[in-house]
Amino acid sequence: MGQIFLVVPDAPIENVAPLNANRQIGASGIRLGILDNTKGNADHLLNMIIEGVKKEFKVDSVVMTRKAASSRPATDAILDQLAREADLVVSAMAD
Repeated sequence: MGQIFLVVPDAPIENVAPLNANRQIGASGIRLGILDNTKGNADHLLNMIIEGVKKEFKVDSVVMTRKAASSRPATDAILDQLAREADLVVSAMAD
């Protein structure tokens, strides 16, 4: 399987949560989480990312979530859902 490179442009490395070594990726592939920040064209960018990930990796499922507004943080309910249902989460903004 290929490598995944994570880029977090706004988080200093000391604030990045460690990976959970006990979490197993499903036999059929990764569970991909998507967090749309509601900016214009973010959905188009995220769909392109989903298709690109699917070309490189086995994807078992995709869970798509959307914030209520780009200026507000994701709710605890959205973050909890992504934590439960995804091995990897991609968030993007666009205009």
